[in-house]
Amino acid sequence: MRVGLLESRAARLPTYWSAYLKELGAEVVVPSLSDAESLALGRESLPGEPAPVQLALGRILSLGRVDLVLLPQWAAVNGDAWSEALPELLARRISGLPTLLGVPDRPDLMEGAAAEVGMRVSQSAGRVRLAIEKVRPLGTDPRSEMPPLSRASRRTVAVIGPRALLGEDALVGPLRAAMDDLGLYPVFSHELPVPDVLKRAERIEQPDRAAPGDLELFGALSLLSGKAAVRGFVFVVPAGDGSAGAAVTRLSARLHKPFTVLTVDGVQMDFPELALLAGRLDTPAASRPAAPELPASAAEIAAAAAATGERDA
Repeated sequence: MRVGLLESRAARLPTYWSAYLKELGAEVVVPSLSDAESLALGRESLPGEPAPVQLALGRILSLGRVDLVLLPQWAAVNGDAWSEALPELLARRISGLPTLLGVPDRPDLMEGAAAEVGMRVSQSAGRVRLAIEKVRPLGTDPRSEMPPLSRASRRTVAVIGPRALLGEDALVGPLRAAMDDLGLYPVFSHELPVPDVLKRAERIEQPDRAAPGDLELFGALSLLSGKAAVRGFVFVVPAGDGSAGAAVTRLSARLHKPFTVLTVDGVQMDFPELALLAGRLDTPAASRPAAPELPASAAEIAAAAAATGERDA
């Protein structure tokens, strides 16, 4: 069976599904176009949709003839239909696509999904069991440490955004270059140790009711907001993604450090908001403009975010 694999660069468990498919004896097919070409192709077919969706579609279209395509499931924020049901929505919007199947990127869900995928691919329960056992070590979050929070002659900013966006250099490459030009040192939220982020996310109000994407964003903010080395925050969302925009607006509303909110489409090269933020990083707190009033609909989440600003060592 020819199986197309769209393992995102943003994946928490980036090698699990490719290793598993090979153990099953499937022919693994990967996109034939570069990421830039895939993004352009997806943009032609779905203009106005978030860039990660366009990139995923372009990669699917560049697979050629396959029997099945595995799509990593993104951690959705509240109200994020694309992340919650990417295969179903793509199939409705674009005719003629191969069979699309969403697969999880969380250790607690991997083996159940792997069993379903395995039976589709090999139809041999024994082979599926052996394959799952062999790749089991790849189905846990790798041990990782906090990235360095400072660099000589650079001012540190925390970059907070959806994993599916920040992990794709085709989408955030221009932003990285702009930060370098301004003498900023970015610490990206998707590079933080996931267990640490999720532990901090337990501080959000009613964590059992929060969406996975909201937990990741909140946990990253909580982990970095009290770090003295972090001078400011850059919240990044895909252009056209209202749900992600609302999520970061809720989180940023009560921050006491300078911040800016950027929309990214993978094409924009200039970010004037960054220059304004860079100028504010050296401004004494008493001289900064007051934080905007908090929208009523965001009060609970932002209050929880403000409560995480303890001064970590």
